[in-house]
Formats: sequence, C-alpha cells, structure tokens
Amino acid sequence: MATTKAAPKKKQGFQGVRHAFIIIVIAFIVGWAFYNYILGDPANFANGDHAGHPLNMLGTIYKGGWVVPIIFGLLCTVIAMSVERTIAISACSGKGNVGKFAEDVKAALKNGDIDKAEELCNKQQGSVANVVLADLRSYRKMETAPIKMKEKVLTIQNAHDEATALEMPTMTMNLPIIATIVTLGTLTALFGTVLGMIRSFAALAAGGGADSMALSTGISEALVNTASGIATSWVSVVAYNYFTNKIDKLTFAMDEIGYTLVHTFEEKHPEA
Repeated sequence: MATTKAAPKKKQGFQGVRHAFIIIVIAFIVGWAFYNYILGDPANFANGDHAGHPLNMLGTIYKGGWVVPIIFGLLCTVIAMSVERTIAISACSGKGNVGKFAEDVKAALKNGDIDKAEELCNKQQGSVANVVLADLRSYRKMETAPIKMKEKVLTIQNAHDEATALEMPTMTMNLPIIATIVTLGTLTALFGTVLGMIRSFAALAAGGGADSMALSTGISEALVNTASGIATSWVSVVAYNYFTNKIDKLTFAMDEIGYTLVHTFEEKHPEA
C-alpha cells in the first residue's frame, strides 16, 4: 500500500524547460534590443549620431559592431538557462536539506524502520526522494521473494540504477547548452576581434596613410568583442561548474542511501 501511494510523487515539482529553443530565441531578441535601444541610444554619441564619437562606455560597446548583439544573445541565454536550472535543481533537491534527509533516512534504515524512511521520502519529495522510494519498494519486494540472497541484492541495486537513470535527465537538462556557450562565446569573440583587426589594417592600407577614425574604430571593435566574449564565457564556465557540482551532490546522496539500504538488507536478512 505504501509503495503505490508514493509513485505519484515522481511527477511533482518543476521539471525544467524542455523546449529550450524558445528561451534561446527570446534571449537573442533581448540581446538585439539591448544593443539597439540601450547601447545605441543617441545620447551615448556626440551630436546624437551613431557615426560620431562615443561619449561613454555604452557608446563604446555599441561601436563593437554587429557581433556584439550576438554575444549579448549568448549571455542572455546563459542567464536564462541558469535561472531555469536553479529552479529545476531546487525542485530535484526537494523541500528540505538533502544532507539532513540522507542522514535521517540512513538512520531509519539502520533501525529497520522502512515505514519511517518512506514517510521521510514523501515529505522530502524531489529526485533524491524518488530514487530512495524506488529502492524501498524493491527492498520490500525482495523481503519475500523466493530467490537467492545475491539475486535479491542485485535486484535492489538494479532498481536503484534504473531510478537514478530516470531522474538524471531532469537534473542535467539544458546543461549542454551552457557548456556549448562556454566555447561559443570565446569563438564568437575571436570572430569579432578578427573583423575589427581587418578593419584596422584596411584603414592603414587605404591611400598609403592611416585614417585615424577608421583605425580607432577597428581597434575598438576588436577589443569590445574580445572583452564581451570573454565575459560571456566566464559566466558560462561559472554557471556550468556550479550546477554540475550541485548535481554531483544529489547523485552522491542517492548513491550513499542506496549503499546503506543494500547493506541494511544484507544485515537484516542474513539467511534470506
């Protein structure tokens, strides 16, 4: 009875955005709007003309050229995905502290109180609790199963692995996008830098003398793209490593409880 009641818990909580393309499109629209309406505000340039000298940092960044809104789109994507992953992983963690939950469940298992462990899972919810509930259901079935002890232990371990595999996609969803932007931000910055340097050398070669305005514009474009691309990659690296570490902690809690459950089963049923 307890196991059938626990099953619906698996679908509770935020499951993550499965159509990430929508977020990416919106992020690039926001990046384009920021470039045109904030950075490109006429007040940021002398005489209110985009072709004029920039009066502040916003105007200087605008001079980075058409690659800048692409980089800002990537940055907005990382920020949006980070918010999405924060909510999703928080839901996977459950309603309480995962570390305390793991300790309470292990204590209940060592005391042979399976009902208490299930009650803790029902209160906690989230991915860790879902995996533990699957382990406990397998535990109860194996108590009366007419098979050898080694097969019972293997069955419980397989149930744990299958439950973990079912929960992992929810935790890792959209992380590959953030990981891709780590590299894509740097490559886009390099592309913008090359375009700026091409413009600079073209200014040097024109008419046998240097056009100072064109030369400075090209160098500015190169440096702005370099800086903004590196900043985007930096944010992406931090976000990716942060969420990876959070997921590692959750999977460690799952495995720790799974090991305790198997060890408890072997102790409580030595002749099963």
